Amino acid sequence: MHEAKDTFARFLEALAKGLDEPVVRGETLAARAFLSRSQFDRVVAGTAGEPPGRFRRRILLERAAHQLRTTRAPILDVAIGAGYSSNEAFTRAFRRAYGTVPSDWRRSARTFVLPSPNRVHYHPPGGLRLPARKEWRSMDLTLKMLEHHVFVIGEFIERARALPPAELDREITASVEGIDEHPTIRSLLSRLVGQMAMWSASMKNREYDFDIERDESLDSISARLEADGQAFVEAAREICEAGMLDETFVDAVCEPPQVFSYGGMLAHVLTYAAHRRTLVAGALASAGAREVMDDPLQWMAPST
Repeated sequence: MHEAKDTFARFLEALAKGLDEPVVRGETLAARAFLSRSQFDRVVAGTAGEPPGRFRRRILLERAAHQLRTTRAPILDVAIGAGYSSNEAFTRAFRRAYGTVPSDWRRSARTFVLPSPNRVHYHPPGGLRLPARKEWRSMDLTLKMLEHHVFVIGEFIERARALPPAELDREITASVEGIDEHPTIRSLLSRLVGQMAMWSASMKNREYDFDIERDESLDSISARLEADGQAFVEAAREICEAGMLDETFVDAVCEPPQVFSYGGMLAHVLTYAAHRRTLVAGALASAGAREVMDDPLQWMAPST
């Protein structure tokens, strides 16, 4: 099963890269997927629900339909770009697919997307749109962002271990007034963990001891991250699964007591954490530490 998915993924990659090669043999696509032609046809057809040749022609027709709608390119040029040697052959194929001729299509308001068993379609200006392998709900996204947040802090701590104390305690000047005073790598890492521990205490009406964040060692920060970071993510999971994002809780420790919504609290944590993480990432890079891949685009990369 994994082998079939890998082959299909290689086919999609080859297809996307070869959209500007309208005349390409099936053997060429098979070779790019490192398979014989017969194996390639069988695996792609079984995975995609349509043979690779038909699959590719459909994608090229979708692109041609989009070009007819959005450009003034001559129909013959569009036909050649879609792999057809004559206007007549293109018109016949286009009529079968869209129920009308290219010249009339240009004046219509229909979608260029054709029916497909695999829901892979042309995506302007020159790529493919694939169906999601997983349906993301707002709850899933919130939890994934929090898990990513905890992971990145852990990576930052490991990078910071390679730095001398002078670098850990060097003041970071690019800060926003009112968020952190005289921030350093050490103080920001401690506050990133402390922020989650603080809000966990707040939800339980317990006081949080800010003194622990004064000149905190990396070992202490790491240990608290393992305990408080995971506890905060689990608390968020319970809130999301119970549908409590709009519900409120009272922080009686504040003076005067404050009322917060759970959703607002989670958004607050992620918003201010993003600022602090950006400062830490820049400071670590300036100090020569290895880069941390902290972009959610990589963390939540789709799998084909």
